[in-house]
Amino acid sequence: MPDLARIVKAYDIRGVVPDELDESLARDIGAAFVRVAEASTIVTAYDMRESSPGLARAFAEGATSQGADVIDAGLGSTDLLYYAAGALDVPGAMFTASHNPAKYNGIKLCRAGASPVGQDTGLADIRSLVESGIPSYDGPRGSISRRELLADYAAYMKKLVPGIEGIRRLSVVVDAGNGMGGLTVPVVFDGLPLDLTPMYFELDGSFPNHEANPIEPDNLRDLQAKVRETGADIGLAFDGDADRCFVVDERGVIVSPSVLTALIAVRELEKEPGATVIHNLITSHAVPEIVREHGGEPVRTRVGHSFIKATMAETGAVFGGEHSGHFYFRDFWRADSGMLAGLHVLAALGTTDKALSELLAAYSRYVASGEINSEVADPRAKMAEVESAFAGRDDVTVDHLDGLTVEIGDGSWFNLRPSNTEPLLRLNVEAPDEPTMKRLRDEVLDTVRG
Repeated sequence: MPDLARIVKAYDIRGVVPDELDESLARDIGAAFVRVAEASTIVTAYDMRESSPGLARAFAEGATSQGADVIDAGLGSTDLLYYAAGALDVPGAMFTASHNPAKYNGIKLCRAGASPVGQDTGLADIRSLVESGIPSYDGPRGSISRRELLADYAAYMKKLVPGIEGIRRLSVVVDAGNGMGGLTVPVVFDGLPLDLTPMYFELDGSFPNHEANPIEPDNLRDLQAKVRETGADIGLAFDGDADRCFVVDERGVIVSPSVLTALIAVRELEKEPGATVIHNLITSHAVPEIVREHGGEPVRTRVGHSFIKATMAETGAVFGGEHSGHFYFRDFWRADSGMLAGLHVLAALGTTDKALSELLAAYSRYVASGEINSEVADPRAKMAEVESAFAGRDDVTVDHLDGLTVEIGDGSWFNLRPSNTEPLLRLNVEAPDEPTMKRLRDEVLDTVRG
């Protein structure tokens, strides 16, 4: 009996290949997914990792063994898979380990309409079914057919971003990190008034240049240097499966994902005045302020795409953003897309004569620490200790929506929350100015690490 405890995560399946995830296991997961999703047809896509085609093929064999037909979309980004699951209205499976190192691979699953599959919405059931053994199926096997969806995906993306076709000519550097942006960017950008400087567009799951994880500043250094060298208007960086997009301005300065959340929220509110916008609790306070100033209704959620997507469904929100660089769009089946985020920034920049740094200045109001991780033996005890240190002070409010959030009357705040998978506490601090941010950051860290 296999034990999937190490690889079945909160939102997907992910592990080292072949030690933790191999084709035999992928075959069983495919069979279990068909049963749990009650699917007659599913769609699959896979990234550029060496093990991805084999895992996808084995998964499809498992699915067809249960009578389901499989549409193989081939190489694609995660948001291309979401497009397929939405446009075709069938469940989907994406084979990727996103930004993880080359030895990893994984499976992201969704139901028809790109509805997420997490622990509470199917993953736990799939795990249980695989561990107990897939029941025999006596009906006819399903079939596997190949379908090219990249051109349709590209056209749909551009359709969702008003004004993108009519922007002024822009010079754009894109770092695909040898990931799936190298496949999708040329097709999506085709026909737009963009002078593209590509970096690391060769699909290579060994990531020979740098890890495809743009949330780490070290992985953006090449992009920053190339933007400055070429005098480009903007730089874009995608992670391995291209569902996240990070931005560098014309000076080579990294743009906060919170700033991008505010910018895109304003654009979505122009399309639908008064709409709801979702933001997670570690996003800058500038986001809800700006949403309200533009007539929208901000709603705060826990960190994690399952919470964002569920709250979007409950509220009918037009858009949602996370400080991790995930951006969710109601008109994209509430799924996240790095490509759509990038197109929105290009459209905003291309309809003004301002430089990107000037355009974004209005959306950047506070100073943030970035996420700081601390390894601790007992995360819960440390959180209680920090709460005790702050709770009795004047002008302090505390909530526990996701970990510990402390709001201070001078406009500063911090969130301290435990990792789901490691003995870590994650700290995010924001304040009106850098000295205040540093003082608060250091005070909390002294307690956490003391």
